[in-house]
Amino acid sequence: MDSQQTVAAAAGGTAAPAALAEPTDPVRAGWISLLFLANIGLWLAIYAPIQVLLPEQVQSLHAASKYAGENAVLLSVVMGFGAVASLIANPVAGALSDRTTSRRGRRHPWTVAGALTGAAGIVIVAAAPAIPVMVIGWCIAQAGLGGMLATLTAALPDRVPEKQRGTLGALIGISQMLGTVLGALIVTVLVTRLSAGYLTCAAIVVAGALLFAARTPDEPLPPEFKPAAPVGATLRRLWVSPRQHPNFGWGWLTHFLINLGNALGTLYLLYFLADSAHYHDPQTGLLMLMALYAVALAAAGVVCGNASDKSGRRKPFIIASSAIMALAALLLVISPTFTVALVAAPLLGAGFGTYWAAAPALLTHVLPAATDRAKDLGVINVAYSLPLVVAPLMAGVVLGLLNSYPALFALSGVATVLASVTVSHVRSVR
Repeated sequence: MDSQQTVAAAAGGTAAPAALAEPTDPVRAGWISLLFLANIGLWLAIYAPIQVLLPEQVQSLHAASKYAGENAVLLSVVMGFGAVASLIANPVAGALSDRTTSRRGRRHPWTVAGALTGAAGIVIVAAAPAIPVMVIGWCIAQAGLGGMLATLTAALPDRVPEKQRGTLGALIGISQMLGTVLGALIVTVLVTRLSAGYLTCAAIVVAGALLFAARTPDEPLPPEFKPAAPVGATLRRLWVSPRQHPNFGWGWLTHFLINLGNALGTLYLLYFLADSAHYHDPQTGLLMLMALYAVALAAAGVVCGNASDKSGRRKPFIIASSAIMALAALLLVISPTFTVALVAAPLLGAGFGTYWAAAPALLTHVLPAATDRAKDLGVINVAYSLPLVVAPLMAGVVLGLLNSYPALFALSGVATVLASVTVSHVRSVR
């Protein structure tokens, strides 16, 4: 078990427990591997349905539609409602875990509960006979997975010293990519039946959560250090004022814009290949693009994560990432073809990998208080979930009214360019 040193609390010099201490000991390979696997399971359960299973199910349930854009709008409805559920669950689960005094720790019980809830929702979606049932099931799934995301994200400030956070942040970004690519591979090549694909995703996310919770330490919070405010008051404090904490606010906005740009650039690739690029085998084309995206993301993440930790600088990497992602979007605006997508996909992956090499270190540095780590990171994770609400709404308008994928990619580029502006306002991080 990795040790956690206690520190003096600000109030009265009282010794704070290990659960609230600023970590100083580097985390080891075993712990990193288990966190990596849990994150892969989480992202696989989120993105395999979003990129492949949900679009296919909407199409099968609404096969009578003669207008391709109509299915995209229905998909936007399903994903949008699910993202709202994740948006709410993420900070709530984080806030509740900050108050948890279980002998099993603060985070692990919520990680497992989130995985089980997410799996239950995925099973409901798998059996859904109509779009409304899909919406209900996906909301349950996203609520559970959003709660799991909050507690896994809190592992970074809970256990990882700042000098390791660039490298670990890059690995988290790689886990998101691997989960996305492996999920697409599993449900298009290895498990081709729709319901079996959903059930496989459910089993993998539960297995990853159980393994991480069973084999890694999670220091319990002593009851005397539990926040004195009632649960209701804690939930009312989910809001973090950007006026009082401007660095937190600018960091949140940067995270939102980068994730919005990535969502607009990736969520509708299957429909793009079928309806706009007219590629003869959209599923195979999607796998090719995601493989290129994955390799570039992993390479950029490893190289830039190490460079970010060595230099101690974070903002230059985020600014560079926004420029690379905007270039990828621009190429598809100019020429929305499969050939150009083969160039744009690795550019987008390299940009997103560069972002993840620096973003977690920056975002954990601007957290207001150690006692509210998971709650505040849950609020930051809203900047991940909210784009999954906003992107489908934007896509529904653009594709439903204009049927224009270049316009969709243009919005992706604008979002990432704006991120380079907002991150420059974070004053507490270089």
